[in-house]
Amino acid sequence: MGVSPPFPKQAGETPARWAWVERSVWTERMLKRLEQSQEQTVWFSLWDKVWHSENLDQALLGVVLHRGSAGVDGQTTEQLKADWTRQRERLQQELRGGQYRPQPARRVWIPKLGSKELRPLGIPAVRDRVVETALLAVLEPIFDRDFAEQSYGFRPGRGCLPALERVETLLRSGHVWVVDADLKAFFDTISHDRLLALVRQRVVDGKVLELLERYLRAGVMASGKGWQPSEQGTPQGAVISPLLANVYLNPLDHLLAGKGYELVRYADDFVVCAPTEAAARAALAEIETWVRAAGLTLHPTKTRIVDAAAKGGFDFLGYHFEQYRPEGGKKWPRQKSLQKLREQLRTKLPRGRSGSLAQMMAELNPRLRGWYGYFKYSLPGAMEGVDGWVRERLRHILRRRHKRHGMVKGREHTEYPNRWFAAQGLFGLQNAQAQWLQSLTGTH
Repeated sequence: MGVSPPFPKQAGETPARWAWVERSVWTERMLKRLEQSQEQTVWFSLWDKVWHSENLDQALLGVVLHRGSAGVDGQTTEQLKADWTRQRERLQQELRGGQYRPQPARRVWIPKLGSKELRPLGIPAVRDRVVETALLAVLEPIFDRDFAEQSYGFRPGRGCLPALERVETLLRSGHVWVVDADLKAFFDTISHDRLLALVRQRVVDGKVLELLERYLRAGVMASGKGWQPSEQGTPQGAVISPLLANVYLNPLDHLLAGKGYELVRYADDFVVCAPTEAAARAALAEIETWVRAAGLTLHPTKTRIVDAAAKGGFDFLGYHFEQYRPEGGKKWPRQKSLQKLREQLRTKLPRGRSGSLAQMMAELNPRLRGWYGYFKYSLPGAMEGVDGWVRERLRHILRRRHKRHGMVKGREHTEYPNRWFAAQGLFGLQNAQAQWLQSLTGTH
């Protein structure tokens, strides 16, 4: 088979467009106004909806379900939940009286895949995440109403697969000249003043705006360095940051759409697909001008123009694309996606791993199934390497249990052939993809 199977076609917008909104905030009257709103429509008298008891209760539920680490105060989600009645009353008093102040986010540094650099993450305190979630429930419908069609990231009813399907549709239609753009340190360089000005175009409730500004200015607590101010940017890890990122980039979406360019954006990760190299270069020039005006920076080496009809291609949302024609093209998991999976599996399969093989399978299979569910649209054969790596890792563990040292050799391949692991219940990605492809063609 010369081309990859296509991504699934996405259904149109659901009839219940606003089924996801928080009903303790968004009444039928408000939703009707939202549907009828224009670009100049502004919203006021929102503050009481932020601290409404039902809104805060739902916000707590969301934070508890997402779990996450404690912030600078050390309070966990379970501790907040256990003391919620008292904590909610205290939060409401602080919010209503204007005494609420979000704590600084706890700064942690996480490895940046494929790089020696570290990525900064800001973890708000649990109680602050609850208020952020309640604020998000109030603001998100207002701004989602205005977001462009080509924006897919962190929006209700959207996601990576619809974005990937749109990219592939464009490539198959001949839009093979791709602007592969990369915004350098986007979340860390967002201008607070510009962002707040964009929010004020739709929200004029002074207390809501004040709360949002307090979140932006709360700063971070870094180990050994104490409190550090946040003069720009939104902390990665904050509940409301994805919405604010979409608000900030929404003007770019509409600018490019208005000029006829085919943009597909997921948060700060985006591509433009064009029918000619000249059109791609014109689109990149528009992007460069807008980015400079917005106080952002395009990565000088990662931003490029690519011919997706040729070898080499480009990466987007975990996939690598290349050699596209009307009948299709080739795509497979990008190298960083494979590397990330292996790093995750190494933690489950250390060389000195104890426990039964059944226990190992029980831990491995859910992760493998989830990864397969996203990457099964890859070129047939792309799963073989992952299957082989997992089996070799398991053979190495079994070899050590027999007091054998060194690398896996032919003996282990004879004792533990591929079919043996399948018989033990190990989920095989290549076999699952083959069965899925057979079901698509109706062959058995």
